[in-house]
Amino acid sequence: MNYTAPINVKPFLDEDIGSGDITVAIISETMQASAKLITREPMVCCGQDWFNAVFKELNADIEIEWLVAEGQWVEAGMLLCTLRGLARPLLTGERTALNLLQTLAATATYARQYANAVAGTGCKVLDTRKTIPGLRNAQKYAVVCGGCHNHRMGLYDAVLIKENHIMAAGSIAKAVAKARQISDKWVEVEVENMDELQQALDARPDRIMLDNFSVLQLLEAVKKVAGTVALEASGNISLANIREIAETGVDYISIGALTKNVTAVDLSMRIDLVAG
Repeated sequence: MNYTAPINVKPFLDEDIGSGDITVAIISETMQASAKLITREPMVCCGQDWFNAVFKELNADIEIEWLVAEGQWVEAGMLLCTLRGLARPLLTGERTALNLLQTLAATATYARQYANAVAGTGCKVLDTRKTIPGLRNAQKYAVVCGGCHNHRMGLYDAVLIKENHIMAAGSIAKAVAKARQISDKWVEVEVENMDELQQALDARPDRIMLDNFSVLQLLEAVKKVAGTVALEASGNISLANIREIAETGVDYISIGALTKNVTAVDLSMRIDLVAG
């Protein structure tokens, strides 16, 4: 699995290097090094292209050999890849490369847990826009790498009408009608109760988000809609209750925690220096 969009790691490197890495200046410019990357905990390997891009930005001659596939589940203690090249760029890029890999692997690992939790139900788990600034596309890639699915990428590729939009427009019907006039993108409406669900059904959006509905309300909503429009459950959903919610028959479940609540995977890069 490869990421197809352009990857620009320069801002991440600039943030760390600034005017220059003054510590590596104590090492000879010609010194060579090899390195091994190991995971200290189980994870879905994700972010290889970002990891590679960091070192290639610093020195195109650095050799990186991955021993596991992107998207592969790996156990703690597993050797992920080896690196070889000049010591200075290896040391300079280490932290930035690890920061990116550990974050994307964590996102993919969390997504895998949610995907496994709903397996066999026919329900798709979606991410949200609650991503780390600067890593929107990367984290959404990691979500897919982990087995879940993307909601809209941003404010530009779909219409999602929420409470404040409805109030500003005057009603659900008016909000949906206006959205149809100004855009050919798919339209989703968020509702908070059964009365609003009926209003949304009458307005005929492409999808309806059921915000903080109980399991009983979700069952009622699925029965009422009877497959005429896609339903998405959202709000107060975790690994503990997602299976029960998926089994109500909703088409989608959106989880902000997929990208918002990730805890970085513990990785270790061990570098051996060789005199040049």
